[in-house]
Amino acid sequence: MNKEVLKSVLADNQNEISRHEVIPRKFRFEEFGNYVFVGIRRAGKSYLLYQRIQQLLAAGTGWDEILYINFEDERLENMTAQDLNLLLEIHMEMYAKRPVLFLDEIQNIDGWEKFARRIADSKYRVYITGSNAKMLSSEIQTTLGGRYIPVNVYPYSFGEFLSANGFSVSPSSVYGTETRAELLRLFNDYFSYGGFPEGASLASKRDYLSSVYQKIYLGDIAARHSIENTYALKLMFKKIAESVMQPMSFSRLANIITATGVKVGKNTVINYTEYAKDAWLITPVYNFAGKLVDKETTPKYYFTDNGILNLFLINNNASLLENLVAVNLLRKYGREDAVFFYNQGVEVDFYIPEVETAIQVSYTISDQATCERETKALVKLSSFLDCKRLIIITRDEEQTIDVGGKNIEIIPAWKWLLMD
Repeated sequence: MNKEVLKSVLADNQNEISRHEVIPRKFRFEEFGNYVFVGIRRAGKSYLLYQRIQQLLAAGTGWDEILYINFEDERLENMTAQDLNLLLEIHMEMYAKRPVLFLDEIQNIDGWEKFARRIADSKYRVYITGSNAKMLSSEIQTTLGGRYIPVNVYPYSFGEFLSANGFSVSPSSVYGTETRAELLRLFNDYFSYGGFPEGASLASKRDYLSSVYQKIYLGDIAARHSIENTYALKLMFKKIAESVMQPMSFSRLANIITATGVKVGKNTVINYTEYAKDAWLITPVYNFAGKLVDKETTPKYYFTDNGILNLFLINNNASLLENLVAVNLLRKYGREDAVFFYNQGVEVDFYIPEVETAIQVSYTISDQATCERETKALVKLSSFLDCKRLIIITRDEEQTIDVGGKNIEIIPAWKWLLMD
């Protein structure tokens, strides 16, 4: 690899990041931590690197102590793992200082894992992003284990989405008519089209979302895992989207796809769902009351962003609302063994053991039968599980009611999303 080319790339990156306007996201960096950022494609992992670099620059650290490189730069297409150490050599030649390393989309360099492990062992401070399917493989986690703090990066939260659109808000704010109308307009946008940072201010959001989905579906999943039967894969995602509020077994998915004339076995469906989970397209949520086999084989699946889910739906606001709530809970409490649903004698949409909170999601409870069904389920659950908070999240309704001596909060989704 030509050193002059690398110097040019590094210099161009410095100029680009210095003038890039970054919308700060809610993340606190540990001073001496090494990080690997994972998440769905286009969630804003690179922007987090920019944010951290700009924080360091603002605190007085100079470019002589920062090395940023994006491995998607076409000038680096012939770079190999053996060339990675040239970055350290060039920086030392230019500045004679040990840099903080920011390695963006590093998966483009085959064999990068050993370099990442060695520089961490050599006490460099390192920040890494990369393509999800490659970064989440068991081999990579084993290679980097203990050396890097993994950070799950989601598309914008609702608060971040508002900030990206120049709207300042807090849940305790008192809104005038025009301010509230604008807030609800932005919520409608977020509700339908999600929070991908690059799409936040685009007019043609659906075209953008379709492009992102195609890259995940065809690139991160089908091409990466050499799936030839892409039609079966597509049908599976469509069925999962249509059933996002219901538990879905591998056997049922396989039977539904086979019924369309595309024969696929249960083991293939299991593999497909794992690939989709690794690419962060979907996340399973398990039954808190289920036995091990039922829990693992019949989860609910949620899409990481409402915008992608909405590509599959026609006028299904109830599914979008529940998916929105699920993603916010997963973002807040974690993707593994933190957020559950409950289905055994009583059906409750979400239970979070860490904060002893039970949540029902209902687009509206204006119908008395719906209100009674949702509230009775929460009260029944609280009779045998610890529940400090009982919540019903709706599209617009808000009040606090007492049912059977239990306090139940009814909260509109936009307000609940701003309570973090």
